[in-house]
Amino acid sequence: MPRNTYLGGEKMIVTEKGVAGTEKTLEVAVRKAQELQIKHIVISSHTGQSIRKLLEMANDLQITCVTHHSGFRENGKNEMPDEVRRELLEKGVNVLTTTHLMAGLDRAVRNKFGGVYPAEIVATTLRMFGQGVKVCVEIAGMALDAGMIPFGEEIIAIGGHGQGVDTAAVIVPAHSNHFFDTKVKEILCRPREF
Repeated sequence: MPRNTYLGGEKMIVTEKGVAGTEKTLEVAVRKAQELQIKHIVISSHTGQSIRKLLEMANDLQITCVTHHSGFRENGKNEMPDEVRRELLEKGVNVLTTTHLMAGLDRAVRNKFGGVYPAEIVATTLRMFGQGVKVCVEIAGMALDAGMIPFGEEIIAIGGHGQGVDTAAVIVPAHSNHFFDTKVKEILCRPREF
């Protein structure tokens, strides 16, 4: 099998990690959304920078932004500034700030008592394919649970490593109470080193 080819036979595109991979990741995601006639893109962001670039490329797609939950870095604080949230909403972007699918109570128990719990095992397993793949699966489920994307349809999820985005995937997410019914149809791009 040729290098960078996955089981579907198509070539997986290798991106640079983080901000350096953002432009290429967005181009790959938009091109695949058009090819498969996918209408919904779910993207992680807490600054809005990647979403602004995505809006320049694809104003005909329904975009859902999933942010870090309030208190992620600092108790009681939301990392996305209110003016950025307003700007995105005015441009028709859904903005979701909620508990992370693979953190929440499991992380609280670990932080308090130690140990590893099921959600963290799932997250760590997904990270074997890259942090961005884990983020894509997670935000797709979060957006579905919030009713921001349709049930049972392929969507494009875009995630990454802290700043910028570097991974895109075609996913049919499941609600969190049926998480293992999630289908990762294609990993479109991700960094080779993560």
